[in-house]
Amino acid sequence: MTTSPTAPDPTMDAIGRAVAEGRAGDVPSARRKLLALWSTIGVTGDPLHRCSLAHYLADLYEDPAQALAWDVRALDAADAVTEQRAQEHQAGLHIVGFYPSLHLNLADGYRRLGSFGAAAEHIEEARAQTDCLPRDAYGDLVRHAIHEVAEAIAARDRTRRASAPGSPA
Repeated sequence: MTTSPTAPDPTMDAIGRAVAEGRAGDVPSARRKLLALWSTIGVTGDPLHRCSLAHYLADLYEDPAQALAWDVRALDAADAVTEQRAQEHQAGLHIVGFYPSLHLNLADGYRRLGSFGAAAEHIEEARAQTDCLPRDAYGDLVRHAIHEVAEAIAARDRTRRASAPGSPA
């Protein structure tokens, strides 16, 4: 996931700029930009665009129900991304590597809403797919978050994790 894109992709670039804006603290502006892009892409648009946008947009919502709706969209879109499409975007990118994070986010959302059974199903799915994660800082981050969310599910803890994306530093 550290290789460069194979061809320019203005939509992915716009998603990246909005995400950076959100991470820099302007969450309302980032959310507006991503929602505008979502309107342009549409529910039948490029699944890689939909997956990426929904995955990042979920992090911009404090409300776990709103975040969960976007996490579900991200997983649905990922199921439609072909390996060829992932490779067209970035050589060395594999869609299977998205699933641990997608299921982690779903588990965390369900946990925060108190739906611990659904949370447990998704955290197990995330765990089952950790072999698809790279052996780097990103992979370590996701593996650690899976462990954190699994512990919170076991404890029936519904509080937002301090290490969750979008949490105040």
